[in-house]
Amino acid sequence: MRGDATDLAAAISHGKLSAGEAMQASLAAAVLQEPLGAIAYLDAAMGLASADDRDLERRSAPDRFAARPFAGVPTLAKDLGGPFAGLPVIAGSRLFERKGGEADSDLAARFRDAGFCFFGLTTSPEFGLSLASEPAIGPVCRNPLDPARTAGGSSGGAAAAVAAGIVAIAHATDAGGSIRVPAACCGLVGMKPTRGAIPGGPSFGNHLAGIASELAVCRSVRDTVLIFDELSGKSRGPFADPSPVDIDNGRLRIGLLDDTGAAYPTKGDRLTAVEDAARALESDGHEIVPLSWAEFEWSVAASGRAFADIVSVNLAALLKAAALDESRAEPLTQAFAARGRALSATMLWNTMSEAVLVSGKLWALLDRVDCILMPMLCSAPLAIGSFPSDHADTDLHLERMTAFAPLACLANISGFPALTLPFGQDEHAMPLPVQIMAPMGHEPRLLSLAGRLEAEGRWQHRFPAAGLPS
Repeated sequence: MRGDATDLAAAISHGKLSAGEAMQASLAAAVLQEPLGAIAYLDAAMGLASADDRDLERRSAPDRFAARPFAGVPTLAKDLGGPFAGLPVIAGSRLFERKGGEADSDLAARFRDAGFCFFGLTTSPEFGLSLASEPAIGPVCRNPLDPARTAGGSSGGAAAAVAAGIVAIAHATDAGGSIRVPAACCGLVGMKPTRGAIPGGPSFGNHLAGIASELAVCRSVRDTVLIFDELSGKSRGPFADPSPVDIDNGRLRIGLLDDTGAAYPTKGDRLTAVEDAARALESDGHEIVPLSWAEFEWSVAASGRAFADIVSVNLAALLKAAALDESRAEPLTQAFAARGRALSATMLWNTMSEAVLVSGKLWALLDRVDCILMPMLCSAPLAIGSFPSDHADTDLHLERMTAFAPLACLANISGFPALTLPFGQDEHAMPLPVQIMAPMGHEPRLLSLAGRLEAEGRWQHRFPAAGLPS
């Protein structure tokens, strides 16, 4: 490890550096790493003022300061989701102007209560419609581990900023793999929580029929544990609060999926990483239960259909409600909106019914096993430009995304929690990610298993987190 947000918070708490000094370090790193395109909007004055508030609190109200687990830690919000007061989100689109900024969402308020100091927005593809973060308005977000490759999407800017050390942790959202795919591309930990675990109010603007979740991309499992504990629970609808349950992590039945089918084959080194992770867990006494692609194939296809229909209808409704000039959007965005308008109520209802069956099939699998270990990406991060948006072929775009991460949408459509982390590196020093899924409300199990795999030390961050004393 090269330091995480927990380390940075401890350094600030123990007086090794001030929140202001940590912010200055992040701002300097943002300038140095500007060519990565991780940051779409930066407000240095906001960041410095927020850090000054934390330093003042540390002197005048030390007990309140100490109660914040990430007190003084600089961070960035995603240019999609939230909203965060003072940060003008435009969803990577020229259809909006960067002005104003809505009041904090419930989640944004919890981020601030945890002690984070915001100073900008990370790059997202237009309306989050891609597994790369290369909006036409710019900037093009590049992978800090290899700038010729994508950092993933749609939280690619967040992942690039954390992997490059600009910040130690960053807000992210996930409606079709958008936390986990960028985390997998950049060698980070990314968890999509159980549906309903994270607050989406008061406007529920990023609801997307329940498929979207918000949390963060992190440099460590312990940061993921801490931020999930801090932000989750009492989400006030529209779903019942899936409070994490006490779980016996004794001898578990771990389902192993080491095949993604002939249509979406996963490269051998990535399958080997999944198998190595299974062997590591088996050495702890857990039982490995082989699973076949045939048990997932229908659910993967149905999840893809549901994702496509939900995001298309949502986009069409948004453009109409906000009276936006759609002609200024990217061609692919216009095509998705047209797709949404063409979708009949009956077709959408059938899609939603299939989504329920996806969840049911996963529950049936999880009667046989306690969690499922599987691939996250079929290949190394693709080259910049692999997901172009200058065309109107939505089916081609969706197929490209499925071929890159066929198991990404499954957690979103089913509502189950899923986590990815790096478990080694390939011949080009790019991360070899694995993914774990568990029943709803079982984040503690995911995080416990992830912590065990992380402890093997198969991945080391290439860039230190800004502000951490050497």
